[in-house]
Amino acid sequence: MEALFFNVENGYLEAIVRGFKSGILTSNHYLNLTQCETLEDLKLQLASTDYGNFLQNEPSPIATTTIAEKAREKLVAEFNYIRANAVKPLATFLDYITYAYMIDNVILLITGTLHERDTNDLLERCHPLGMFDTIAALCVATNVQELYSTVLVDSPLAPYFEKCLSAHDLDEMNIEIIRNTLYKAYLEDFYNYCQMLGSPTSEVMGEILQFEADRRVINITINSFNTELSKDDRAKLYPTCGKLYPDGTAKLSKSDDIDQVRMVVETDAQYRQFFDLPVGAERSLEDKFFEYEVFLNKKSFLRQFHFGVFYSYLKLREQEIRNIVWIAECIAQHQKERINNYIPIF
Repeated sequence: MEALFFNVENGYLEAIVRGFKSGILTSNHYLNLTQCETLEDLKLQLASTDYGNFLQNEPSPIATTTIAEKAREKLVAEFNYIRANAVKPLATFLDYITYAYMIDNVILLITGTLHERDTNDLLERCHPLGMFDTIAALCVATNVQELYSTVLVDSPLAPYFEKCLSAHDLDEMNIEIIRNTLYKAYLEDFYNYCQMLGSPTSEVMGEILQFEADRRVINITINSFNTELSKDDRAKLYPTCGKLYPDGTAKLSKSDDIDQVRMVVETDAQYRQFFDLPVGAERSLEDKFFEYEVFLNKKSFLRQFHFGVFYSYLKLREQEIRNIVWIAECIAQHQKERINNYIPIF
């Protein structure tokens, strides 16, 4: 029934985002990029794609950081155009996407405040999609207590902080534990919102967010080995919306080494490939995660009348930017033998 009325409010924006998706670089584009000898050659090759002359005003020699920054600016402009034209419930869905960047920005600023770094410099490093009205107040906060009372309480992230932390915890807890606790609350909230939207959005986004939750569970488990984090505290960081929950996460919380993690994860047929890494392989576990994420996000475009395409387009473009930066770094550092270690998309 929802499909009958989907196009009334969201059809134009879905068409726009599917048009954006057609401009994602293909294998032929990557073949041309990997054959470049200098970053100037790379700039010329990108000019013939949807990126156009996005680097035309940049002086030579161009830096890889500049390429990454300008590519991200283009993506943010496209996302903001969609967001500006969206109405609820799509507008709320797009807001949820930005909360992940807000968490990263706030953690960056908390880390900087604890290490007494200049907050203005930190603000420049923040992701544009994670900015919110009160974030500028961080510039005047001199300690974490002020930071919490002036910014976090009034931010869109306040419900997640209320569930997970108090201002006191920001002083005491490890920064990564804070980040993972916030992501747990965020993923569970986003997952529940998508389920509330009904099919097909709930099915498409459900699968994507379940994988995101499971990826975090696996990473938290592996990264907690040989640290002071207890098994009980580790289990508290696990999102409860993944496919590994509850049996898999219960076993992972008791795991002591990578082999035990592998045994648990391999019980899911789709996840079995993650640990299929031959000795000396150039692909890492993180690369396997990125490959599967690309697969899920490409799959979301095979269905219509759902919001998943907006999320998937953003994630595919982010992977594309990572690929371009990887190729640019290999060219700049004369590491051409590793230039093909990017994650192909189309």
